[in-house]
Amino acid sequence: MHDQDMEPGEECAGCGVGGRREFLREAAGLLLGALAGLGLSPERANAFPVELGTAPIPLGAELMLPIPAQDGAVVYKEQSLIVARYAGAVYAFSLACPHQRTALRWLEGDGRFQCPKHKSKYRPDGVFISGRATRGMDRFAVRREGARVAVDLSRLFREDRDRDAWKAAMVPLNEK
Repeated sequence: MHDQDMEPGEECAGCGVGGRREFLREAAGLLLGALAGLGLSPERANAFPVELGTAPIPLGAELMLPIPAQDGAVVYKEQSLIVARYAGAVYAFSLACPHQRTALRWLEGDGRFQCPKHKSKYRPDGVFISGRATRGMDRFAVRREGARVAVDLSRLFREDRDRDAWKAAMVPLNEK
């Protein structure tokens, strides 16, 4: 059974991502939800905007990307990457849910990321809230370069394997 054949709320039998097309469909779903306006409440509809970005071709494994000007996120679907600014810090996440690699979506009314397959929930900083996943969203190593953030696509940290590196994989914005 394919996801498009299932009723809303019904769980899949295989739970795996069926390839590039399905992944891109899931990423498009994330983007459509995000473009509806991302806020922590209806009054703050533009408080956490999410947009689609086009990343430059990386030199090696590193991407140089602009820091979002306000709390919000940019989705780079070709790199399966989310760059988010939240509560005074910048993070770079894998777009894939750590449970079974499905593209995450932003739920505007709830102020969180969520996996559409099994409903694992995450705060905007990638911290795990609840669901079938057992850890936070995977974070890439990042560092600040002026008004940009350098994202090292070769260094992805899992909270359950290297908690200290996972916690450090962020750029505080109060430091230059």
